[in-house]
Amino acid sequence: MASIREVAKIANVSPATVSRVINGTAKVDEQKKQRVLEAIDETGFKPNELARALFKKSSKIIGMIVPNIENPFFNELARVIEKEAYENGYRILLCNSDDNEKKELMNIQMLNQLKADGIIIMTNSSKTAQEVEKYDFPVVLVDRKFSSDKEMAVVEADNYKGGRMATEHLIKCGCKNIVCMRGPQSLSSAKQRYLGYRDICKEYGLNEQYIECDYSYESGLKKTKELIKKYPDVDGIIASNDMVAISIYKVISKKGYRVPEDIQIIGFDNISFSWLSTPEITTIAQPIKKMGKKAAQIIIQHKKGEEIEKENVFDVKLIQRQTTKIKG
Repeated sequence: MASIREVAKIANVSPATVSRVINGTAKVDEQKKQRVLEAIDETGFKPNELARALFKKSSKIIGMIVPNIENPFFNELARVIEKEAYENGYRILLCNSDDNEKKELMNIQMLNQLKADGIIIMTNSSKTAQEVEKYDFPVVLVDRKFSSDKEMAVVEADNYKGGRMATEHLIKCGCKNIVCMRGPQSLSSAKQRYLGYRDICKEYGLNEQYIECDYSYESGLKKTKELIKKYPDVDGIIASNDMVAISIYKVISKKGYRVPEDIQIIGFDNISFSWLSTPEITTIAQPIKKMGKKAAQIIIQHKKGEEIEKENVFDVKLIQRQTTKIKG
């Protein structure tokens, strides 16, 4: 690979002039600039991106830390963020933490060394909150919140409203024994969805019934078996997300229950699997495309020195499909 000195020699200029042309840090005579560009084209010279990032204090990289890359919700969100970043001249560095705090901290430190222009975080670790406070780059929390002294932007759906909508829909479908398979209550999204369910139960005089369940297909399989034993009269289930809703259907159908005749199911997220599966899953839809685009835009706008919204809450909507049926 050609070096900056070789480019300078061919263009008959100093290496400093080549650097100025590449980085746009100072005005260069038009003829010299043209010779440098031709020399770069001739040699195939590629600037050292890390060196440029250190010099300009910007790498045009946006870091993204997700807790589980196997979760389709994060896949779909990452795709939208990458598209928006690319269209604005940025690249995405995707880090999968596997809900491992140590990996999260290492990822944040690495992104800082690479002079990332910002980080989009989808985890809920207190240690992660403490770590990001040490750095100057902007942090955007998506579908999560954590307490911190550092100002951070938040992009989320109205999870509380979603929990209420899901519960009211099952009631309209004639369900009287509704069980909420609530997500980890350490996560703000899961907590708000459960509070929405709880409040509707109180308003309609229904018993509050729940099973703890992670946001994963495997957890859904295991916890659905527990649910059937603990609540044998269940006629409606609110899943922690769509993947869990799919796992619920798999377990209860094997046990001879009919959906939606015997038990009705509603998920959350509206990932592509929710309508590609059979039966198609009734769900509370998060506007994944709008949320992902907003998360990327916040960091890009911050870099431009523009004002940004700190609280960004998007509306949700009910999408009725084959796993529920309105009574009558």
